[in-house]
Amino acid sequence: MAYRDFQHFLEELQSRGELKRITEPVSPYLEITEVADRVMKAGGPALLFDNVVGPPHRLGSPCPDSAVMGRPSIHDEVTAHLLTPRHFGVPVAINTMGSRLRMSIALGTSDFEDHATRLRELIQLPADPPQGVRSALNLAPKLIEILKATKPVAVRNGVCQEVVQLGQEVDLTQLPVLTCWPEDGGPYVTLPMVFTHDPATGKRNVGMYRVQIQGRNECGMHWQMHKTGARHMEEAGAKRRRIEVAVALGGDPAYMFSAISPLPPGIDEMVFAGFLRREGVKMVKCKTVDVSVPADCEYVLEGWVDPNERRLEGPFGDHTGYYSLAEDFPVLHVECVTHRERPVWPATIVGQPPMEDGWMGKAVERIFMPLIQMTVPEIVDINLPVEACFHNVAFVSIRKKYPGHAYKVMSALWGLGGLAFTKFVFVFDSDCNVQDRDEVLFRLGANCDPGRDVIHSRGPVDQLDHAAQQEGFGGKIGFDCTHKWPGENGFSRDYPKLITMSEDVKRRVDELWPRLGL
Repeated sequence: MAYRDFQHFLEELQSRGELKRITEPVSPYLEITEVADRVMKAGGPALLFDNVVGPPHRLGSPCPDSAVMGRPSIHDEVTAHLLTPRHFGVPVAINTMGSRLRMSIALGTSDFEDHATRLRELIQLPADPPQGVRSALNLAPKLIEILKATKPVAVRNGVCQEVVQLGQEVDLTQLPVLTCWPEDGGPYVTLPMVFTHDPATGKRNVGMYRVQIQGRNECGMHWQMHKTGARHMEEAGAKRRRIEVAVALGGDPAYMFSAISPLPPGIDEMVFAGFLRREGVKMVKCKTVDVSVPADCEYVLEGWVDPNERRLEGPFGDHTGYYSLAEDFPVLHVECVTHRERPVWPATIVGQPPMEDGWMGKAVERIFMPLIQMTVPEIVDINLPVEACFHNVAFVSIRKKYPGHAYKVMSALWGLGGLAFTKFVFVFDSDCNVQDRDEVLFRLGANCDPGRDVIHSRGPVDQLDHAAQQEGFGGKIGFDCTHKWPGENGFSRDYPKLITMSEDVKRRVDELWPRLGL
């Protein structure tokens, strides 16, 4: 199903008993996120804080990195606006996608892997025109459904522009933005969809990059070096132009999922969102920038970035479970804020897993398996453990066809989109269930000789990886945990068989089992 807006999604969660409304006054300064963290770790429901009040005290001590560098802390500017406790008048929703069920509900399906099936069917459509009338007629309904669903639709008005604030009316400190962790550099917008366009081609990109409130109308834009938004900014800088930006919050959750999805180059995130929701996204032109956003969003921040301007951003308690350190990042100047008349503020919190983003990442893993297998067809399954923040560890099972096949797969993964950031790759035979940690550890210990079955490499890693030898670049290691073939990599011994019971005995015991009283 396609949701008409974010609040429709919340209504669906509530109708299924998956949403808890909190009427007690709770502050956006650390309190909401502490409550949310406890609920996430306990596998609890989505939360809607109806009575957001505060903060009751200063935002915190100045950022130590700012003091060391002799720069004013953003706290000095922001705190002046937030000394007096007050009712924000805007509910905050969090943990809305923090379980397999809620992630599936967010994507309008009984289970999010249904979209993997749809994607697999899509990529298996014939590349050549169908031969004959009968073939064309059989194929037409599927193609028509896809074309109808994916194309964004331009509209003149949207609920996201029911209220318009321009110029001096803009005051981001009046928004219920969360300060997540005690040593964060300030309040952060944690579920933003950042819309930009390639200055050369005009193609749209939608990414999810954290946004730090740094004043009444200024934000830190955390464009990491590997992100498309950063590429767009660099292209604008080469043309000596600033780049227009729109930060949207809310709308159908399919938009947010599309913003974090590892789409192939050239695929528009809003087209993919249309595919997920089986209905084209209605897009409305922003008021002050030449950018269009989903018309059903809760909030939109419109502004621009000067590619030559940098300001200290951070620290931030990140999905790595550690604070990412303060560094210079671009500045977003906000000239217009639009929102619904009665909006809800969508938010999340990241930190030591498991967190809400774990289920968002797991949905990415499962839904995009067909694309991974299209490039590396010998892969049977892949598991990117939530506890390892997804990009750090990969368990992979393959249909092994020749000696050294595991090494070929490792190299392929290290050259494949976001999987290029994976630091530890473990490759297993096809009969290993890589979703089962016990089986993975058994096979790893049984089949991998550290002196023979390990390969070291170096390459790009997540810019937030504080363990890397330098920012954005570090080491990688692959482990061949498959059964070894004769002569493979110097292996000259007979390889034993895995212990399994015969099938006829299993069948006889299956028949006997109900009578055993076990």
